[in-house]
Amino acid sequence: MAEFIEVREVGLRDGLQNIKTVVPTDVKLAWIKAEVAAGVRDIEVCSFVPPKLLPQFADAEEVTRRALAVPGLTVAALMPNLKGAERGAALGVHRLDYVVSVSESHNLNNVRRSTAESLADLKRIAEFLKGIEAGKRPRLLCGLATSFGCTIEGSVPHDRVVSFAEQVAAIGVDEIALADTVGFGNPNAIRTLFRRVRDATGPNIVLASHFHDTRGLGVANVAAAIEAGVRHFDASLCGLGGCPYAPGATGNVVTEDVVFLAESLGFTTSIDLEKLVEVRKIVMQALPGEAFYGQVAKAGLPKGFSYADARQAA
Repeated sequence: MAEFIEVREVGLRDGLQNIKTVVPTDVKLAWIKAEVAAGVRDIEVCSFVPPKLLPQFADAEEVTRRALAVPGLTVAALMPNLKGAERGAALGVHRLDYVVSVSESHNLNNVRRSTAESLADLKRIAEFLKGIEAGKRPRLLCGLATSFGCTIEGSVPHDRVVSFAEQVAAIGVDEIALADTVGFGNPNAIRTLFRRVRDATGPNIVLASHFHDTRGLGVANVAAAIEAGVRHFDASLCGLGGCPYAPGATGNVVTEDVVFLAESLGFTTSIDLEKLVEVRKIVMQALPGEAFYGQVAKAGLPKGFSYADARQAA
């Protein structure tokens, strides 16, 4: 049996959050359904932020409700605070994603509060979720932004990242995602830090990655994380996204390219790459003038390419 790697789509949230063109709700749903038809099973569909701050997510509740009606889809949403968590839980999302920056300066610039305040809010969210019966309780993921460096502070000590991971694990999260928010990471740092965090948090915490391709090392960093035992990867169709505190940066690692890497290494993703590349047409039509990335979409699949599950069945 080929081992499974889960590629999670975050383009509808991280990819769209800094784009001024508001994508219509029906187009977002068409995007979601097309990705599910291609085999994607986990999508972060929106952010529960006030519409006045991000008009892109004024339809967050409608998108979430309609996404929850798509069979076989794990619906995740980003929440900035306890109020966002309450909104998401009331709708019945499967996973709530929360972010705190390991860099104090980045956290202050990004969410206007200290890391201590963000961790305290995460604790309130975890306590709130404990009050929901187990069968209806969303999973809780904490993303540790700037785990590999910060455009404001520069390098971020690994010891500090490990300490944050231990703290959020003790709070009661189900998953931790190490994020290379501004593209400082390299394969050696990826391997080293993920292994240290795994040793510090134990086997019951799911580890995930959230990489950006700011300096062209995104796919190489995914490969390094796979070597370190990571099996859950955020990615964005067309490579949309990017942190506003990394001027000139490209976006998230490209979903299509991450799937191709995983399948080429002998892991199964259950995603049809040709169908996935076709989904790009929906996004590109909705966002004329935006920059789109992706080597698989540009070059196509190599002659004789075989999916890992096809090799298994042969």
